[in-house]
Formats: sequence, structure tokens, C-alpha cells
Amino acid sequence: MPNDRHETIMLYLKSHNIATVEQLVKVTNSSPATIRRDLIKLDEKGSIIRTHGGVALNQFIPFQPTTNEKQSRQIIEKERIADYAVSLITAGDSVVLDAGTTTLCIAKKITHLPLRVITTDLHIALLLSEYKQIEVTMTGGRIDSSSQSCIGNQSISFLQNVNPDFTFVSCNSWSLEKGITAPTEEKAALKKSLLHNATRRILVADSSKYGKFSLFCAAKLGELTDIITDRALSSETVNQLRQADIRLTTA
Repeated sequence: MPNDRHETIMLYLKSHNIATVEQLVKVTNSSPATIRRDLIKLDEKGSIIRTHGGVALNQFIPFQPTTNEKQSRQIIEKERIADYAVSLITAGDSVVLDAGTTTLCIAKKITHLPLRVITTDLHIALLLSEYKQIEVTMTGGRIDSSSQSCIGNQSISFLQNVNPDFTFVSCNSWSLEKGITAPTEEKAALKKSLLHNATRRILVADSSKYGKFSLFCAAKLGELTDIITDRALSSETVNQLRQADIRLTTA
């Protein structure tokens, strides 16, 4: 039955992020012509999108989740990502931390180091300001209520004039095809500025955000020096990223 096949296709995409017609033929025990017809129908409904080399779920994110909504998600994965990120940092480094729950995990794990930290995130700034060996600077500007972080031209102007050793940028959506994306032009522009002058430009994002996208592109993955994610990323996606010459660590 078509509905049963459609459900099988959607379940396969949820667990694999991307699929080819040949893979869907095998998993549904159907002909290529039947699968192509199914994909046309699912595409018309907006359930899937065409990607380089196959099809994927349409995982468009129109709005950014709040900090409170994100704090209870992927907790173990974020901790592991943060542990690896902190292993790269040494005493005396200058570090830019984007707003987010993964970067907040990083902040909690660097309190023993003498560092210069620049951040857009109010939570991170308040946490690190309690440690005398850490010099904390906020970028300034208007505060975004959903993320409790600085946004706008004042932050962008400030970031364009610093040259940090590391920038750790977070996101709610990333993929090989669309890069790092954000739901507003303003937030995408800020992430561009965060990455602008850093020696190491590192995305810290768990695998649940892979394959999703929002309207505005903040950076293509090729503009990064590193990506740190968790081990739940599919082996097929890991291979695609590494074949694209992206330095990928699965923590």
C-alpha cells in the first residue's frame, strides 16, 4: 500500500538523514519507478527535499528554540562535545564563545584556565566573571530574549576587530549542502562575524541538528577549520563530510 511505503520511507529518512532511490528500493522491496512516484508525492506534500545524491527529510526550522527549551536536549552528547573542545584550549588562549547550551558546557569546563574570553551569551559571561583568572568581555548590543545573548550591529562591529585563537560557534541546524543556518538574517550575520578572524573556527553541534536548516546561511562548512559533533551521526554522513575535506571529530 502507498501509505505503508510512505511511512517506511519517512522512518528510513529519520534514522539515516539522507537516502538514495536504490536504498529505498531495497528497504521497501519496491521498483525504482514506484519509489520515484512516491518521492514526487512526498515532495509535493513538503515532507522531503531533494539533496545532492538523494533525498532527505524537510527539516526546515522557522524559529529558534529558547535556551530553556534546549537545556534538556542531548545532554550527554553536549558534555562529550564540550570535553573534546576544551582539550584543544591551553592557558593564555583567547576564546570566542557563541551563545548556546553547548558553548555553555564548554564555559563550565574552562574555569581552571587563565584565558581571555569574548562572548555574546549572558549566561556564559555571568558564569565566567566569577573566576579571577579569566578576563571576560561581552560583545555588547541589544539582548535577544530567546537566547539571552547580544545581537545587532554593535556586536558585529566589535567582533570584526578581534583576532582570537579559537571561536566556538553553535547552531540549531547544519548540513553539508546548506552549511550553518539561522532563522533570522541578524543572527546569521552575527555568526559570520564570530567566525571572521579566528585562527581555529570550530562548529560545536550535536548530530540531532544535522540535516536541518533555517532560512539564512551563516557559513558554509568549508569555511570552518573543525567540526565537533557526537557519535550518533550516521557513518554515511561522516564519510560525506570527510570526503569534503572537513576536519570532523565525533566525540
